[in-house]
Amino acid sequence: MAKYMVLIYGDAQQWDAMTDEQWRAHDAAHEAFVARAGAQIIDGQQLELASAATSLRSDALGQINTTDGPFLETKEALGGYYLLEATDLDEVLSMVTLLPEVRATHSGVEIRPVVDHG
Repeated sequence: MAKYMVLIYGDAQQWDAMTDEQWRAHDAAHEAFVARAGAQIIDGQQLELASAATSLRSDALGQINTTDGPFLETKEALGGYYLLEATDLDEVLSMVTLLPEVRATHSGVEIRPVVDHG
């Protein structure tokens, strides 16, 4: 079994504008995903908005600088994740298509295999 990180991106303004009915449908889709993936989900969480993030970067002199939030050049920001265990990418794809962010025009999902250092 391999591990896959499923990164969920979206536009926070679009999420904030969703109606209660849209949120119920959104949550129901995540519940369907969780039911399908079951024990293959190692972890998964919704994240606070990007504005609540803290970033650390080193400058040319090696000094570490702390800044509020990431440097975003796009409206899409990381909003949550799932860490899955699956036999292969095809199995992950079959599960991830249940996530509502795959079908919404203001969001998307990225899947990355996790490196196993043995």
